[in-house]
Amino acid sequence: MSTPRNNGQRPTRFFDSRSARRIPPIQCLLTFEALARLRSVTLTAEELSVTPSAVSHRVRQLEQVLGTQLFGRTDFSLTTDGQKYLQQVREGLGALQCFPNHPVASGRTRLKIAVTPTFARCMLIPRLAQFTEAHPEIDLTLQVAIPLLDVVAEDADLMVRYGVGHYADVEHLEIARDVYTPSPHPPFCASASPSPNPKTRTSCPCCGAAGVVAPWFLAAGLDWAEPTEGSQFNDVGLLCDAAAAGMGVAPVRLKLGAPWLDNGTLVRLFDLEIPSPHAHYLCWRTGTMDRWECKAFAEWVAQTM
Repeated sequence: MSTPRNNGQRPTRFFDSRSARRIPPIQCLLTFEALARLRSVTLTAEELSVTPSAVSHRVRQLEQVLGTQLFGRTDFSLTTDGQKYLQQVREGLGALQCFPNHPVASGRTRLKIAVTPTFARCMLIPRLAQFTEAHPEIDLTLQVAIPLLDVVAEDADLMVRYGVGHYADVEHLEIARDVYTPSPHPPFCASASPSPNPKTRTSCPCCGAAGVVAPWFLAAGLDWAEPTEGSQFNDVGLLCDAAAAGMGVAPVRLKLGAPWLDNGTLVRLFDLEIPSPHAHYLCWRTGTMDRWECKAFAEWVAQTM
């Protein structure tokens, strides 16, 4: 009997039912993939509509079947075996989603980003079309975060925080730093009759964020303390709106305050400007950069800003 030829093609491999006992339950694989992506038992439980204890049980069951540890127990970082197995699981789950006689999946993915309001309006959104054109397969969801207070959406993939940059709970990258200078509404300048010399300004209503006015006084050679009176704001946009409404002189950051300075609703009092003690940082939980869409956005925003 002659041996059949396969014309150089790889022989078809058929599933052997005797090996089924080595295949983990699909619920365990789905839970493993979600926990590796979200790094949170609570978020994983919410996504899969199960209890947190069920998430822990499924992970333990999977590790028992495989005979290896997949996660670090403190922060849900993947072990070396876990990283290798995650790639196989994602390939397998992706293959199961594709089946004959059905439309091919669009291949789109959603990226959730928590952003501070003024940064989003003044710096991110005007440039965002560049990212969507380069990555049309990524759908973005922008959610509001509160600057300085570090209030962000819990389910955000990436977070833009505004502060000093000492974040112990997340990894972070500085993406934008600014300088600031006192800037009021033009009619306020006329009524106050400002002098070109800061030392001649002995009284000036201020509005701003705590802790940023005194450094400018020092740079101007003024031995003045941080103002204790006046309105304070934890968002640059609100600060600029308040100054533009005539509430006082605000320490306006030139990049974030550009729309108000460009349209003339705010004007610079002096040429002196000093670095802001705060900056914008892109933050993420450990393991997030394993996802290609998160890495793509991080690289883009770092280059663009």
